[in-house]
Amino acid sequence: MKHLFTAIILLTALIIPLPEVYSFCGFYVAKADTKLFNQASQVVIVRQADKMVLTMANDFQGDPKEFAVVIPVPTFIEKGQIHIGDKTLIDHLDAYTAPRLVEYYDENPCSPYRMYDIAPSAALKSEAAPQRAKKDGHGVTVEAEYTVGEYDIVILSATQSDGLETWLTENGYRIPQGATAVLESYIKQKVHFFVAKVNLTEQVKLGFKYLRPIQVAYESPKFMLPIRLGTINSNGHQELFIYTLTSTGRVETTNYRTVKLPSDKELPVYVKDQFADFYRALFDQQVQAENMKTVFLEYAWDMSWCDPCAADPFSPKELRDLGVFWLDNAETSQPPSPRWGGGGGPAPAVFVTRLHVRYTADKFPQDLVFQETADRTNFQGRYILRHPWTGEDSCAEAKEYRKSLPERHRQEAQELASLTGWDIDKIRQQMNLPLGDEKSSPNNSWWQKLWRK
Repeated sequence: MKHLFTAIILLTALIIPLPEVYSFCGFYVAKADTKLFNQASQVVIVRQADKMVLTMANDFQGDPKEFAVVIPVPTFIEKGQIHIGDKTLIDHLDAYTAPRLVEYYDENPCSPYRMYDIAPSAALKSEAAPQRAKKDGHGVTVEAEYTVGEYDIVILSATQSDGLETWLTENGYRIPQGATAVLESYIKQKVHFFVAKVNLTEQVKLGFKYLRPIQVAYESPKFMLPIRLGTINSNGHQELFIYTLTSTGRVETTNYRTVKLPSDKELPVYVKDQFADFYRALFDQQVQAENMKTVFLEYAWDMSWCDPCAADPFSPKELRDLGVFWLDNAETSQPPSPRWGGGGGPAPAVFVTRLHVRYTADKFPQDLVFQETADRTNFQGRYILRHPWTGEDSCAEAKEYRKSLPERHRQEAQELASLTGWDIDKIRQQMNLPLGDEKSSPNNSWWQKLWRK
Protein backbone atom coordinates (compact mmCIF):
# COMPACT_ATOMS: atom_id res chain seq x y z
CA MET A 1 0.00 0.00 0.00
CA LYS A 2 1.39 3.38 -0.95
CA HIS A 3 0.44 5.98 1.61
CA LEU A 4 2.10 9.05 0.16
CA PHE A 5 1.95 10.60 -3.29
CA THR A 6 4.49 8.58 -5.28
CA ALA A 7 6.71 11.51 -6.20
CA ILE A 8 6.52 13.86 -3.24
CA ILE A 9 7.59 17.20 -4.54
CA LEU A 10 9.55 20.12 -3.17
CA LEU A 11 8.08 23.36 -4.34
CA THR A 12 11.14 25.39 -3.47
CA ALA A 13 12.65 24.30 -6.60
CA LEU A 14 10.08 23.75 -8.91
CA ILE A 15 6.99 22.95 -8.94
CA ILE A 16 6.69 21.05 -10.14
CA PRO A 17 15.21 20.56 -36.75
CA LEU A 18 14.31 17.24 -36.52
CA PRO A 19 15.43 15.62 -39.76
CA GLU A 20 12.37 15.06 -41.92
CA VAL A 21 11.92 11.55 -43.12
CA TYR A 22 9.04 12.00 -45.60
CA SER A 23 7.85 15.27 -44.09
CA PHE A 24 6.08 15.05 -40.76
CA CYS A 25 2.92 13.98 -42.53
CA GLY A 26 1.57 10.50 -42.09
CA PHE A 27 -1.30 8.80 -40.39
CA TYR A 28 -1.01 8.76 -36.62
CA VAL A 29 -2.02 5.28 -35.47
CA ALA A 30 -0.90 4.75 -31.85
CA LYS A 31 0.64 6.50 -28.87
CA ALA A 32 2.76 5.55 -25.85
CA ASP A 33 0.97 7.33 -23.00
CA THR A 34 1.61 7.07 -19.27
CA LYS A 35 -0.86 4.19 -18.92
CA LEU A 36 1.83 1.87 -20.32
CA PHE A 37 3.85 2.20 -17.11
CA ASN A 38 3.19 1.15 -13.52
CA GLN A 39 3.73 3.49 -10.54
CA ALA A 40 3.55 6.47 -12.87
CA SER A 41 3.16 9.96 -11.42
CA GLN A 42 2.49 13.09 -13.46
CA VAL A 43 3.43 16.68 -12.72
CA VAL A 44 2.63 19.75 -14.80
CA ILE A 45 4.87 22.77 -14.23
CA VAL A 46 3.92 26.17 -15.61
CA ARG A 47 6.73 28.69 -15.25
CA GLN A 48 7.54 32.22 -16.36
CA ALA A 49 10.19 34.24 -14.51
CA ASP A 50 9.79 33.28 -10.81
CA LYS A 51 6.07 32.55 -11.04
CA MET A 52 5.01 28.91 -11.08
CA VAL A 53 1.86 26.83 -11.08
CA LEU A 54 2.24 23.20 -10.09
CA THR A 55 -0.39 20.56 -10.87
CA MET A 56 0.08 17.16 -9.25
CA ALA A 57 -1.71 14.05 -10.41
CA ASN A 58 -1.09 10.82 -8.56
CA ASP A 59 -1.46 7.11 -9.14
CA PHE A 60 -2.70 6.34 -5.65
CA GLN A 61 -4.79 3.18 -5.47
CA GLY A 62 -6.64 2.17 -2.35
CA ASP A 63 -8.92 3.57 0.30
CA PRO A 64 -8.99 7.42 0.02
CA LYS A 65 -8.66 7.70 3.79
CA GLU A 66 -5.14 6.25 3.41
CA PHE A 67 -4.04 9.00 1.01
CA ALA A 68 -1.71 11.79 2.12
CA VAL A 69 0.66 14.17 0.37
CA VAL A 70 3.49 16.09 2.03
CA ILE A 71 5.15 18.81 -0.03
CA PRO A 72 7.95 21.10 1.18
CA VAL A 73 7.13 24.61 -0.07
CA PRO A 74 9.34 27.74 -0.13
CA THR A 75 6.87 30.11 1.47
CA PHE A 76 3.57 30.36 3.31
CA ILE A 77 0.71 29.33 1.02
CA GLU A 78 -2.59 31.18 1.25
CA LYS A 79 -5.85 29.44 0.52
CA GLY A 80 -6.35 31.39 -2.69
CA GLN A 81 -3.12 29.91 -4.06
CA ILE A 82 -4.60 26.40 -3.92
CA HIS A 83 -6.98 25.01 -6.49
CA ILE A 84 -8.41 21.58 -7.34
CA GLY A 85 -7.72 20.83 -10.99
CA ASP A 86 -9.30 18.75 -13.71
CA LYS A 87 -7.64 15.38 -14.40
CA THR A 88 -8.92 15.38 -17.97
CA LEU A 89 -6.57 18.27 -18.78
CA ILE A 90 -3.57 16.19 -17.70
CA ASP A 91 -4.88 13.22 -19.67
CA HIS A 92 -5.20 15.52 -22.68
CA LEU A 93 -1.63 16.78 -22.21
CA ASP A 94 -0.40 13.21 -21.88
CA ALA A 95 -2.07 12.17 -25.12
CA TYR A 96 -0.93 15.34 -26.91
CA THR A 97 2.76 14.83 -26.07
CA ALA A 98 3.02 11.03 -26.04
CA PRO A 99 5.50 9.27 -28.34
CA ARG A 100 3.57 8.15 -31.35
CA LEU A 101 3.48 5.68 -34.20
CA VAL A 102 2.78 6.86 -37.75
CA GLU A 103 2.36 4.89 -40.92
CA TYR A 104 2.93 5.58 -44.61
CA TYR A 105 1.98 3.73 -47.76
CA ASP A 106 4.59 3.57 -50.48
CA GLU A 107 3.48 5.17 -53.71
CA ASN A 108 3.46 3.61 -57.12
CA PRO A 109 7.08 4.07 -58.29
CA CYS A 110 5.81 4.30 -61.85
CA SER A 111 3.66 7.34 -61.06
CA PRO A 112 5.11 10.72 -62.10
CA TYR A 113 3.40 12.44 -59.17
CA ARG A 114 4.27 12.20 -55.51
CA MET A 115 1.39 12.39 -53.08
CA TYR A 116 1.68 12.83 -49.34
CA ASP A 117 -0.74 11.63 -46.71
CA ILE A 118 -2.04 14.41 -44.54
CA ALA A 119 -2.09 13.86 -40.80
CA PRO A 120 -5.55 14.23 -39.24
CA SER A 121 -5.91 16.84 -36.60
CA ALA A 122 -5.97 15.00 -34.25
CA ALA A 123 -14.09 26.43 -8.07
CA LEU A 124 -12.35 27.36 -5.05
CA LYS A 125 -14.41 27.62 -1.84
CA SER A 126 -14.78 31.03 -0.27
CA GLU A 127 -11.54 31.99 1.41
CA ALA A 128 -11.45 32.41 5.16
CA ALA A 129 -8.75 34.28 7.01
CA PRO A 130 -5.95 31.84 7.85
CA GLN A 131 -5.31 31.02 11.45
CA ARG A 132 -1.56 31.38 11.67
CA ALA A 133 1.11 30.30 14.10
CA LYS A 134 -0.79 27.69 16.07
CA LYS A 135 1.81 25.80 18.09
CA ASP A 136 1.20 22.09 18.27
CA GLY A 137 4.28 20.68 19.98
CA HIS A 138 7.18 18.61 18.67
CA GLY A 139 8.72 21.76 17.20
CA VAL A 140 5.85 21.99 14.71
CA THR A 141 3.76 25.11 14.10
CA VAL A 142 0.43 24.93 12.29
CA GLU A 143 0.50 28.07 10.17
CA ALA A 144 -2.92 27.59 8.53
CA GLU A 145 -5.67 25.04 7.96
CA TYR A 146 -7.93 24.97 4.89
CA THR A 147 -10.52 22.76 3.27
CA VAL A 148 -10.31 23.06 -0.52
CA GLY A 149 -12.55 20.79 -2.53
CA GLU A 150 -12.26 17.28 -1.13
CA TYR A 151 -8.94 17.94 0.64
CA ASP A 152 -8.07 19.06 4.15
CA ILE A 153 -4.86 21.05 3.86
CA VAL A 154 -2.48 22.14 6.61
CA ILE A 155 0.48 24.50 6.20
CA LEU A 156 3.22 23.64 8.70
CA SER A 157 6.62 24.89 9.77
CA ALA A 158 9.00 22.73 11.78
CA THR A 159 12.32 22.90 13.58
CA GLN A 160 13.13 19.20 13.92
CA SER A 161 12.53 16.30 11.57
CA ASP A 162 11.70 13.69 14.19
CA GLY A 163 9.19 16.12 15.71
CA LEU A 164 7.57 16.64 12.31
CA GLU A 165 7.41 12.89 11.79
CA THR A 166 5.80 12.46 15.21
CA TRP A 167 3.27 15.23 14.56
CA LEU A 168 2.28 13.76 11.20
CA THR A 169 1.86 10.30 12.71
CA GLU A 170 -0.19 11.56 15.65
CA ASN A 171 -2.46 13.47 13.29
CA GLY A 172 -3.28 10.48 11.10
CA TYR A 173 -0.66 10.82 8.35
CA ARG A 174 1.15 7.57 7.65
CA ILE A 175 4.79 8.40 7.08
CA PRO A 176 7.15 5.71 5.77
CA GLN A 177 10.13 4.72 7.85
CA GLY A 178 13.33 6.48 6.86
CA ALA A 179 11.78 9.88 6.19
CA THR A 180 13.62 11.62 9.04
CA ALA A 181 16.89 12.29 7.23
CA VAL A 182 15.20 13.64 4.12
CA LEU A 183 12.82 15.82 6.13
CA GLU A 184 15.78 17.17 8.08
CA SER A 185 17.47 18.37 4.89
CA TYR A 186 14.36 20.34 3.95
CA ILE A 187 13.87 21.74 7.46
CA LYS A 188 17.42 23.14 7.28
CA GLN A 189 16.27 25.15 4.26
CA LYS A 190 13.57 26.69 6.49
CA VAL A 191 10.76 25.70 4.18
CA HIS A 192 7.10 25.20 5.01
CA PHE A 193 5.26 21.93 4.49
CA PHE A 194 2.05 21.62 2.51
CA VAL A 195 0.17 18.60 3.90
CA ALA A 196 -3.09 17.30 2.43
CA LYS A 197 -5.42 14.39 3.05
CA VAL A 198 -8.88 13.51 1.81
CA ASN A 199 -11.93 14.88 3.58
CA LEU A 200 -14.28 11.93 3.06
CA THR A 201 -17.41 13.94 3.92
CA GLU A 202 -16.57 16.60 1.33
CA GLN A 203 -15.67 13.97 -1.25
CA VAL A 204 -19.08 12.31 -0.89
CA LYS A 205 -20.80 15.70 -1.01
CA LEU A 206 -18.97 16.68 -4.20
CA GLY A 207 -19.65 13.28 -5.80
CA PHE A 208 -16.12 12.49 -7.01
CA LYS A 209 -15.03 8.86 -6.84
CA TYR A 210 -11.41 9.60 -7.72
CA LEU A 211 -8.79 11.99 -6.36
CA ARG A 212 -8.53 15.16 -8.39
CA PRO A 213 -5.21 16.92 -9.00
CA ILE A 214 -4.05 19.59 -6.57
CA GLN A 215 -2.79 22.87 -8.07
CA VAL A 216 -0.62 25.38 -6.23
CA ALA A 217 0.50 28.80 -7.47
CA TYR A 218 3.58 30.35 -5.87
CA GLU A 219 6.77 32.28 -6.56
CA SER A 220 10.32 30.97 -6.22
CA PRO A 221 13.63 31.78 -7.93
CA LYS A 222 14.45 28.07 -7.86
CA PHE A 223 13.28 25.70 -10.55
CA MET A 224 13.51 22.15 -9.27
CA LEU A 225 11.52 19.04 -8.48
CA PRO A 226 12.18 17.15 -5.25
CA ILE A 227 11.92 13.41 -5.67
CA ARG A 228 13.84 12.09 -2.65
CA LEU A 229 10.86 11.73 -0.32
CA GLY A 230 9.01 9.78 -2.96
CA THR A 231 11.62 7.05 -3.02
CA ILE A 232 11.25 6.21 0.67
CA ASN A 233 7.94 4.36 0.36
CA SER A 234 8.63 2.77 -3.01
CA ASN A 235 9.06 -0.97 -3.49
CA GLY A 236 11.17 -0.43 -6.61
CA HIS A 237 11.75 2.07 -9.37
CA GLN A 238 9.20 4.75 -10.15
CA GLU A 239 8.10 6.44 -13.35
CA LEU A 240 7.73 10.21 -13.35
CA PHE A 241 6.35 12.23 -16.25
CA ILE A 242 7.01 15.97 -16.13
CA TYR A 243 5.22 18.34 -18.49
CA THR A 244 6.51 21.92 -18.52
CA LEU A 245 4.68 24.83 -20.13
CA THR A 246 6.92 27.84 -20.65
CA SER A 247 6.99 30.95 -22.81
CA THR A 248 10.59 30.70 -24.06
CA GLY A 249 11.61 27.18 -25.00
CA ARG A 250 12.59 23.64 -24.08
CA VAL A 251 13.24 22.69 -20.44
CA GLU A 252 16.10 20.40 -19.40
CA THR A 253 17.69 19.17 -16.19
CA THR A 254 21.00 20.68 -15.11
CA ASN A 255 22.19 18.16 -12.52
CA TYR A 256 21.39 15.08 -14.62
CA ARG A 257 21.85 14.53 -18.32
CA THR A 258 18.79 15.16 -20.49
CA VAL A 259 18.84 12.80 -23.47
CA LYS A 260 16.54 12.59 -26.47
CA LEU A 261 14.99 9.19 -27.01
CA PRO A 262 15.73 7.51 -30.34
CA SER A 263 13.24 8.87 -32.85
CA ASP A 264 12.25 8.66 -36.53
CA LYS A 265 13.10 4.97 -36.67
CA GLU A 266 11.56 2.75 -39.34
CA LEU A 267 10.06 -0.43 -37.93
CA PRO A 268 8.45 -3.59 -39.32
CA VAL A 269 4.77 -3.13 -40.11
CA TYR A 270 3.69 -5.80 -37.61
CA VAL A 271 4.75 -3.51 -34.74
CA LYS A 272 1.47 -1.65 -35.30
CA ASP A 273 -0.25 -4.34 -33.21
CA GLN A 274 2.53 -4.43 -30.59
CA PHE A 275 3.36 -0.77 -30.13
CA ALA A 276 2.86 -0.77 -26.37
CA ASP A 277 5.24 -3.71 -25.95
CA PHE A 278 7.70 -2.07 -28.34
CA TYR A 279 7.79 1.23 -26.49
CA ARG A 280 8.17 -0.34 -23.06
CA ALA A 281 11.05 -2.45 -24.37
CA LEU A 282 12.65 0.56 -26.05
CA PHE A 283 12.48 2.61 -22.86
CA ASP A 284 13.84 -0.29 -20.79
CA GLN A 285 16.79 -0.51 -23.18
CA GLN A 286 17.52 3.21 -22.96
CA VAL A 287 17.33 3.22 -19.15
CA GLN A 288 19.67 0.24 -18.98
CA ALA A 289 22.12 1.80 -21.43
CA GLU A 290 22.25 4.98 -19.33
CA ASN A 291 22.45 3.06 -16.02
CA MET A 292 19.23 4.75 -14.87
CA LYS A 293 20.98 8.10 -14.43
CA THR A 294 19.36 10.07 -17.23
CA VAL A 295 16.27 12.17 -17.81
CA PHE A 296 14.70 11.42 -21.20
CA LEU A 297 13.12 13.93 -23.54
CA GLU A 298 10.00 12.50 -25.20
CA TYR A 299 8.49 15.67 -26.68
CA ALA A 300 9.30 19.37 -27.17
CA TRP A 301 7.11 21.51 -29.37
CA ASP A 302 5.62 24.94 -29.92
CA MET A 303 1.96 24.44 -28.96
CA SER A 304 0.76 26.63 -31.81
CA TRP A 305 0.84 23.55 -34.04
CA CYS A 306 1.52 19.81 -34.05
CA ASP A 307 2.37 17.28 -36.75
CA PRO A 308 1.13 14.63 -36.44
CA CYS A 309 -1.42 15.59 -33.83
CA ALA A 310 -1.80 12.72 -31.38
CA ALA A 311 -4.69 14.58 -29.70
CA ASP A 312 -6.77 17.68 -30.31
CA PRO A 313 -4.87 20.97 -29.90
CA PHE A 314 -5.33 22.85 -26.63
CA SER A 315 -7.66 25.81 -26.44
CA PRO A 316 -6.43 28.97 -24.68
CA LYS A 317 -8.97 28.28 -21.91
CA GLU A 318 -7.54 24.81 -21.30
CA LEU A 319 -4.04 26.26 -21.10
CA ARG A 320 -5.26 28.89 -18.67
CA ASP A 321 -6.88 26.19 -16.52
CA LEU A 322 -3.53 24.39 -16.41
CA GLY A 323 -2.00 27.61 -15.07
CA VAL A 324 -0.65 29.45 -18.13
CA PHE A 325 -1.16 32.83 -16.49
CA TRP A 326 0.45 35.00 -19.18
CA LEU A 327 -2.38 34.44 -21.67
CA ASP A 328 -4.70 37.41 -21.97
CA ASN A 329 -8.16 36.85 -20.53
CA ALA A 330 -9.59 37.68 -23.94
CA GLU A 331 -7.74 34.75 -25.46
CA THR A 332 -9.24 32.21 -23.10
CA SER A 333 -12.76 32.82 -24.40
CA GLN A 334 -11.72 32.05 -27.99
CA PRO A 335 -11.65 28.62 -29.66
CA PRO A 336 -8.30 27.12 -30.69
CA SER A 337 -6.47 29.22 -33.27
CA PRO A 338 -6.92 27.97 -36.85
CA ARG A 339 -3.16 27.63 -37.02
CA TRP A 340 -3.37 24.91 -34.40
CA GLY A 341 -5.26 22.75 -36.84
CA GLY A 342 -2.93 23.55 -39.74
CA GLY A 343 -4.17 26.96 -40.89
CA GLY A 344 -2.94 30.48 -40.19
CA GLY A 345 -3.56 32.90 -37.38
CA PRO A 346 -2.09 33.97 -34.07
CA ALA A 347 -0.84 31.38 -31.61
CA PRO A 348 -0.23 31.49 -27.87
CA ALA A 349 3.35 31.80 -26.61
CA VAL A 350 3.46 28.35 -25.00
CA PHE A 351 6.19 25.76 -25.46
CA VAL A 352 5.62 22.27 -24.02
CA THR A 353 8.36 19.88 -22.89
CA ARG A 354 7.70 16.29 -21.84
CA LEU A 355 10.36 14.58 -19.71
CA HIS A 356 10.28 10.97 -18.56
CA VAL A 357 12.32 9.76 -15.58
CA ARG A 358 12.67 6.25 -14.18
CA TYR A 359 14.37 6.56 -10.81
CA THR A 360 15.35 4.96 -7.54
CA ALA A 361 16.90 6.52 -4.43
CA ASP A 362 20.41 5.28 -5.23
CA LYS A 363 20.38 6.31 -8.90
CA PHE A 364 18.80 9.74 -8.30
CA PRO A 365 20.16 10.92 -4.93
CA GLN A 366 19.49 14.60 -5.74
CA ASP A 367 16.28 16.47 -6.44
CA LEU A 368 15.81 17.41 -10.09
CA VAL A 369 17.02 20.90 -11.02
CA PHE A 370 15.72 22.46 -14.24
CA GLN A 371 16.50 25.31 -16.57
CA GLU A 372 14.46 26.83 -19.36
CA THR A 373 16.42 27.19 -22.58
CA ALA A 374 15.87 29.35 -25.65
CA ASP A 375 15.86 26.23 -27.83
CA ARG A 376 12.52 26.00 -29.67
CA THR A 377 13.58 23.14 -31.93
CA ASN A 378 10.71 20.70 -32.26
CA PHE A 379 11.24 17.10 -31.17
CA GLN A 380 8.97 14.12 -30.75
CA GLY A 381 9.40 10.43 -30.09
CA ARG A 382 8.16 9.19 -33.47
CA TYR A 383 8.28 5.73 -35.00
CA ILE A 384 7.49 4.92 -38.61
CA LEU A 385 5.78 2.08 -40.45
CA ARG A 386 6.10 1.93 -44.24
CA HIS A 387 3.65 -0.32 -46.03
CA PRO A 388 5.15 -1.66 -49.26
CA TRP A 389 3.48 -0.90 -52.59
CA THR A 390 1.87 -4.08 -53.92
CA GLY A 391 0.87 -3.02 -57.42
CA GLU A 392 1.68 -4.94 -60.62
CA ASP A 393 3.13 -2.17 -62.78
CA SER A 394 6.35 -3.24 -64.49
CA CYS A 395 8.22 -0.02 -65.27
CA ALA A 396 11.97 0.11 -64.57
CA GLU A 397 11.35 2.03 -61.32
CA ALA A 398 8.98 -0.69 -60.11
CA LYS A 399 11.60 -3.36 -60.75
CA GLU A 400 14.20 -1.42 -58.79
CA TYR A 401 11.69 -0.81 -56.02
CA ARG A 402 10.91 -4.53 -55.65
CA LYS A 403 14.61 -5.32 -55.70
CA SER A 404 15.21 -2.91 -52.79
CA LEU A 405 12.51 -4.29 -50.49
CA PRO A 406 14.39 -7.29 -49.00
CA GLU A 407 17.26 -5.07 -47.84
CA ARG A 408 14.82 -2.53 -46.42
CA HIS A 409 13.03 -5.25 -44.47
CA ARG A 410 16.33 -6.61 -43.12
CA GLN A 411 17.23 -3.13 -41.89
CA GLU A 412 13.82 -2.71 -40.24
CA ALA A 413 14.29 -6.01 -38.43
CA GLN A 414 17.77 -5.03 -37.25
CA GLU A 415 16.52 -1.60 -36.10
CA LEU A 416 13.76 -3.18 -34.03
CA ALA A 417 16.18 -5.67 -32.45
CA SER A 418 18.65 -2.89 -31.63
CA LEU A 419 16.02 -0.63 -30.04
CA THR A 420 14.31 -3.30 -27.96
CA GLY A 421 16.77 -6.13 -27.37
CA TRP A 422 14.27 -8.54 -28.92
CA ASP A 423 15.57 -11.70 -30.59
CA ILE A 424 16.38 -10.94 -34.23
CA ASP A 425 15.29 -14.39 -35.46
CA LYS A 426 11.88 -14.04 -33.80
CA ILE A 427 11.50 -10.64 -35.45
CA ARG A 428 12.41 -12.07 -38.86
CA GLN A 429 9.98 -14.92 -38.29
CA GLN A 430 7.12 -12.47 -37.74
CA MET A 431 8.21 -10.60 -40.87
CA ASN A 432 8.41 -13.82 -42.91
CA LEU A 433 12.10 -13.19 -43.63
CA PRO A 434 14.80 -15.86 -43.93
CA LEU A 435 16.23 -16.68 -40.50
CA GLY A 436 19.90 -15.95 -39.80
CA ASP A 437 20.38 -14.06 -43.07
CA GLU A 438 22.62 -11.23 -41.94
CA LYS A 439 25.32 -11.17 -44.61
CA SER A 440 23.98 -8.18 -46.51
CA SER A 441 23.17 -6.05 -43.47
CA PRO A 442 25.84 -3.38 -42.84
CA ASN A 443 24.91 -3.32 -39.16
CA ASN A 444 26.07 -6.88 -38.46
CA SER A 445 29.51 -8.44 -38.22
CA TRP A 446 30.47 -12.10 -38.48
CA TRP A 447 31.20 -12.30 -34.76
CA GLN A 448 27.71 -11.16 -33.75
CA LYS A 449 26.38 -14.62 -34.69
CA LEU A 450 28.76 -16.46 -32.33
CA TRP A 451 27.06 -15.80 -29.01
CA ARG A 452 23.52 -14.89 -30.01
CA LYS A 453 21.12 -15.33 -27.12
